[in-house]
Amino acid sequence: MVSLATFYSSGEVNFEPSAPIEDASARISSNLATYATTFGFLGRSANLTVAAPFISGDLEGKYLGRPDSVSRTGFADAGLRFGLNLLGAPAMNGEEFAAWAPETMIGASLSIRAPTGQYDAEQLINIGTNRWAFKPEIGLVHPMGRFAIDFYVGAWLFTTNANLFGGSTQSRAPILSTEAHLRFDAGESVWLSLDANFWNGGRTTVDGVRSNDRQRESRIGGTVAVDLARGHTLRLAASIGALTRVGGNFDSIGLSYAFSWF
Repeated sequence: MVSLATFYSSGEVNFEPSAPIEDASARISSNLATYATTFGFLGRSANLTVAAPFISGDLEGKYLGRPDSVSRTGFADAGLRFGLNLLGAPAMNGEEFAAWAPETMIGASLSIRAPTGQYDAEQLINIGTNRWAFKPEIGLVHPMGRFAIDFYVGAWLFTTNANLFGGSTQSRAPILSTEAHLRFDAGESVWLSLDANFWNGGRTTVDGVRSNDRQRESRIGGTVAVDLARGHTLRLAASIGALTRVGGNFDSIGLSYAFSWF
């Protein structure tokens, strides 16, 4: 499957208190090209996804008390995800999948973000992060007639950025991540979803000094997906910030198109 997606986000950006940026707001356009494939692995169904994001954004605020603005455009860190069903959904061919009835499934995945994004240590604001990130995750899907509940829990783990702005070294604590979806099959190739997530952690340490920037954030939103024709799906999603301590209190809307030749 190949998908193309574009998202627009705008809102406030909250930096940790020791950062020289305050009263910041941003407008960010994110464009994402994704390739995903499914296959059998040890008798179970598995999938592999590769994502290439491209970001364009403008940020306004006060730097050291003076009004300032910056613009950034370029590739963000590339992503790779491997997922494997542990319970339910064994490896199937096309005919078996067409006859398969949805059932409760439990799966695990590993996501990786590589430091391929645009990065310049002489700039305070960058698109790339100049470090690796890994996210092991486990998920549950439980169908209930035309409804289904999805729940996922995982944690982002980070390597060190040894070339931070000003020649510093930055490490980041793990971030616990959870998300849940309530999906409804509306018939006629349409499904709806209510979405929510929450993450906590990520406190940074710069040159051995711990920062007061532990993240504690949540977002809520909704998704509408429409199958336009066999193999062609259009999806509209929107979300708002429900809780933000350090990070971004954004309103976001996105549109994606996916083509599957399965």
